[in-house]
Parts: sequence; C-alpha cells; structure tokens
Amino acid sequence: MASEIQTFGGEDRLHSIGAVCEATGLSARTIRYYEEQGLLPGVRRRAGGRRVYGTDELERLAFIGRLKAMGLSLAEIRELNAVYAIGGSTRAMLVHLEDLLERRQGDLQERIVELTTLRDQIEKYRAHVASRISVLAAQEDEAE
Repeated sequence: MASEIQTFGGEDRLHSIGAVCEATGLSARTIRYYEEQGLLPGVRRRAGGRRVYGTDELERLAFIGRLKAMGLSLAEIRELNAVYAIGGSTRAMLVHLEDLLERRQGDLQERIVELTTLRDQIEKYRAHVASRISVLAAQEDEAE
C-alpha cells in the first residue's frame, strides 16, 4: 500500500475514502469502523464533511493490516494506539508490541502442537478406514 501514497512538492496528497478502499482492499465500512474505534484518529474532512485521508492515515492502515496479519486483535491494536498516542514510537510502545507479539507467538505454537496432534490422529484414522475398506473389499470378492 505504501507505494500507492503520492506526495506533491513534499505536501501530503489527500485521498477520498474510495481511493483508500481501492489502494488498501478494505471496505469503506471497515475504514469508518477503524475510525470509530479510535484506530484511525484525526481523519480530516473537506468542507462538505467528506472524509479525506493523507499519508499518515494510509501508513496507519498499513500498520493495522500488518498487526492483524500477525494475529493481533483490534483491542490489542487499540492498546498499542493508546501507547503510541502518548509518545509516538517510543520504547514503551515497542516493548508493549514485543510483549503482544511474544504472546501471539506462544499462542501460535500451542495451536501448531494441537494441529499436529490432530493431523496425526487423522492419519491414523485414515489408515484404519483404509484397512477396513480392504477387509470389506476382500470379503465382497470372496462372496462373488
């Protein structure tokens, strides 16, 4: 998405919500929801009340997307936003992000163990089913 951001003469180019939707793949409703939830503060409006988005908002949407892709919830992202709002990309915000990512990594590791166990159980059950199919096929062949 960052490649979609254009500036002219060092000034921030403003984008309509439709252009932001096209650039990000998000729906207008999602973008408005993020704004309502405080994840996208300070969205500017034109005289007619229409929202316009600049580089900061586009970068924040990209950041939210990356955090969501890593499995963070909107509540966790909101927490990071609150820490960020106090002092920007501070040590405190980065430490908080590290803690959230560490927890998420632990959750993923637990899920991987669960899924591996499930896969092994399915493989065993499939082998059992295949064995039963062979037995029944042999019985059918004998009956003919």
